[in-house]
Amino acid sequence: MHSKNNQLTQLAILIALSIVLGKFVSIPTPTGFLTLLDAGIYFTAFLLGPNQGMVVGGVSAFLIDLLSGYPNWMIFSLFAHGGQGYFAGLKGKKRPFGLALASLVMILIYFITSGFMYGFGAAIAGLLGNTFQNFFGMLVGYSLFKAYQKYRGNK
Repeated sequence: MHSKNNQLTQLAILIALSIVLGKFVSIPTPTGFLTLLDAGIYFTAFLLGPNQGMVVGGVSAFLIDLLSGYPNWMIFSLFAHGGQGYFAGLKGKKRPFGLALASLVMILIYFITSGFMYGFGAAIAGLLGNTFQNFFGMLVGYSLFKAYQKYRGNK
């Protein structure tokens, strides 16, 4: 029981931190906004694996859309970032494939959804921002993960 409580507490903290990252850097776009949310998702996925990456990715993205006034995106973000977190958490020889899938899932879900909501001209315009958000989040998340590993190694 104690372990389950610790795990839930850890996930709640990582969700909260991911939301803070997402709200700290939030750049409006014509169809939504770009954030650092992905950094928290990738950090969690690298640290804890696919299932926890999926939970933190999906729940934090869902909540950040609610808090930011984009409720029409909540369900799509749940799946886009949940899938991103799941695939990013694959380990070992599967990691490069997982990172490619994580990127593809997030970018494609937003592209297709934007296309249906706002037209495919807007979806094409959003591709660069979503791609940048994904890869910048991956870089920041990985850097945070490596710093955390180094910190934990010194204790």
